[in-house]
Amino acid sequence: MMLLAVGLVVYVVYASLFLSQPDGKEKCQAVELIVKQGAESSLMDKEEVETILKNARIYPTGMLMKDVNTKKIEETLRENEFIAEVECYKSADGKLCISVKLRIPVIYVSPDEQDGYFVDAQGTIIPNRHCAMDLVVASGNIDTHYASTKLAEFGCFLQKNEFWNRQIEQIYVVKNKKGERVVELIPRVGNQVVYLGSLDDFQGKLRRLRLFYDKAIDAVGWEKYARVNLEYDNQIICTKR
Repeated sequence: MMLLAVGLVVYVVYASLFLSQPDGKEKCQAVELIVKQGAESSLMDKEEVETILKNARIYPTGMLMKDVNTKKIEETLRENEFIAEVECYKSADGKLCISVKLRIPVIYVSPDEQDGYFVDAQGTIIPNRHCAMDLVVASGNIDTHYASTKLAEFGCFLQKNEFWNRQIEQIYVVKNKKGERVVELIPRVGNQVVYLGSLDDFQGKLRRLRLFYDKAIDAVGWEKYARVNLEYDNQIICTKR
């Protein structure tokens, strides 16, 4: 009985290590390429991923499976600025499987006198591909550090919050007299400017603004105020037209 059990274990290990592996003399018959991306973004398609591998002369179709270097394929694709994650492996039926996850922008940044770019939730700067995306635009006095920290966090919040993602159309960043970056928001509904001050505790400031919308705006109308100031804790300062 003991010998039977040991034999079964040896067979399972052998099967998992060898029977599931492709034959080294077999050629790669096909490539199964999956490109994962956000519903609102399309930075790259399958044809472009294939082109990267072909230009690097490592596209595997027709190669012997033993010569297909999955690590090299992963490393080559990860070098691309639009790609976040790559997984590549060989199947037993002579097929190479590649799964590519693209970066998902959460905000578009248009700094003063500089080319615009996207930023993802991890704060990675992504060059502009001039592709259509429904993202909030941040403009003004912005450097890459501010974009990849404060604005990335704010953009990620907006992406996850249906109300504010619909309501905020543009973010304008300026420096105050102290040299600190402060933020004005341009809403889609109403033509007042919403002044946040710094992005510190922006969620608390937006909660106060939502309460103001629910309690006051319905009573006095959207056109009554030209400016709403949320800079100070536990208060809202409104400037009439």
